Amino acid sequence: MSAHRIIFLNQKGGVGKTTTCVNLGSSLCAMGYKVLLVDFDSQGNLTGAVSGDGRKPTMYDVIVGRVTAQDAVQETPFQNLFLIPGSIDLAGLNVELVGEEDNNYFLKKRLAELDSQFDFIFVDCPPSLGVITMNALAWAESIIIPMQCEYFSMEGLNLLMRTVSNVRKGLNPDIRILGILFTMFSKRSRLNAEVIQDTSSFFPDLVFKTVIPRSVRLAEAPSYGLPINVYDISNAGTKAYSSLAREVVDRL
Repeated sequence: MSAHRIIFLNQKGGVGKTTTCVNLGSSLCAMGYKVLLVDFDSQGNLTGAVSGDGRKPTMYDVIVGRVTAQDAVQETPFQNLFLIPGSIDLAGLNVELVGEEDNNYFLKKRLAELDSQFDFIFVDCPPSLGVITMNALAWAESIIIPMQCEYFSMEGLNLLMRTVSNVRKGLNPDIRILGILFTMFSKRSRLNAEVIQDTSSFFPDLVFKTVIPRSVRLAEAPSYGLPINVYDISNAGTKAYSSLAREVVDRL
């Protein structure tokens, strides 16, 4: 059986892509699934969030063919959770791959050997729509779109939907949006609730029922290299990502 291939995508930064990639992955591991996290962002935040070692072979080394994907997989301190780290070198790929033939399919070719080894493979994308992100879109089976509960995010969502529509026309006809996930939700904000309501009316079948709350503990967990369900099992973020994991499994 092949892994479920999911990317976390939004061209806007700071919306919870990495946080969701880590904590959804860890929540699925707690359910008994084997999960590989792929850090495809030159900032390398995902790598640090699970205590990964960015000095070992990274996704850059995999893409340029220095090592196989298998050789770049690291164990993390957390059961069932594995990592291919990111590095600053990834920032150069947008230039390095431009002149290459089939330059949008490097990720698909390089990760193919891992398909049968994991239940889920997650790719954390950079906040842009360059060659790196196009590689992720060509590889993926499904997209999760994390969004902050603000109106500027809704404007960005329309651009993202058009991009996905264009990708389906040629690059990857089978890709689908698994869901739109609202993050950093505050019960005290009427605006937050209005944004969720408005988006749900436009995309009733796409918005996840689970909403990720704004939480200091959730925000500080990556600085300790820990998923939230390890850092603070009683936190509201732990419960939310556990709920999201069940919802994701049900949608697949």
